[in-house]
Formats: sequence, structure tokens, C-alpha cells
Amino acid sequence: MLAIGLVLNTLGVGLFCWAIFALAVYALPFFVALSIGMTAFQNGAGVFSAMLIGTAGGVLTLAVGQAAVAITRSLTLRIAIATAFAVPAAVAGYQVAFALSQIGMPSLAWREILACLGAVCVGGTTWTRLTAFAEPRPLELAGLVENPSHPVLPAATREG
Repeated sequence: MLAIGLVLNTLGVGLFCWAIFALAVYALPFFVALSIGMTAFQNGAGVFSAMLIGTAGGVLTLAVGQAAVAITRSLTLRIAIATAFAVPAAVAGYQVAFALSQIGMPSLAWREILACLGAVCVGGTTWTRLTAFAEPRPLELAGLVENPSHPVLPAATREG
């Protein structure tokens, strides 16, 4: 019985950590969903309707962010959109890692190090998930783009 309890406890803690990590990665859409749902509930929508409206708002926020990163050609705009999603996720990752590290780590310095590592991991994961659908840009060296009508090598040197 003790072995089953230890295994189930480990699985439960693992599931809890996974859920917190997933929530931290989607911090901005979750915040938007929560804000819209609370506003809808306070303005007379029922509990189910408010949850449905909030979920739709969060999903729409994530979809619009991913589509904007995938569609835009401006690298500056892509970075700005990805940063808008990654910074709240990094803050949430820091807070979660710091709170979980207080359970078993007495040293404040190591808790801060672990919390910063958690922030970097969650922020990086958010950045990666948001930009996964973005088309990679062609390699542009010093503003020159490969153009087949203007070959780099003259025709005489390519024949030999």
C-alpha cells in the first residue's frame, strides 16, 4: 500500500506541476480570458455563459497573437508581439518556481536562482510556442537578397 501511495503522490505532484507550467506558458491568454469572464459575470451573464465568453476571449487572444506573428513580415513587430506574450509568462514562471522552491529549499539565494531559471524556461517556451507557426525569413546579408535575374557569378565562370 505504501508503494502505491508514493507512486500516486508522485504522479499527482507531477500533474500539478505540469498544469501550473501550462498555465504559466499561456499567462496572457489566461489573464484575458479571466478578465473577460469576470466582466461578463459582473454584467449579468450566468456562470456558464461567463466561462464560455472568457474561454472564447482567451482562445481568440492566442489565435490572433499566433496569426499576427505568422503573417507579419516585420521582424520588429514579430519581436514585439512575442515579447507581449513572453513577459507575462516569464513573470508567472518566476512566481511559480519561487513558490515551489520554498517547499524544500531553505537558502534564499538558491530559491532566487531556481526562480530565475523557471522564468527563463517558461518565457522561452512561450516564445517558442508562439513563433512555431511563423514562416522563417529568407537569409538577407547586408540587404542583398538572391535574385536569379542578376547572377552573382558571370556566365563565363560558371561554364568551366
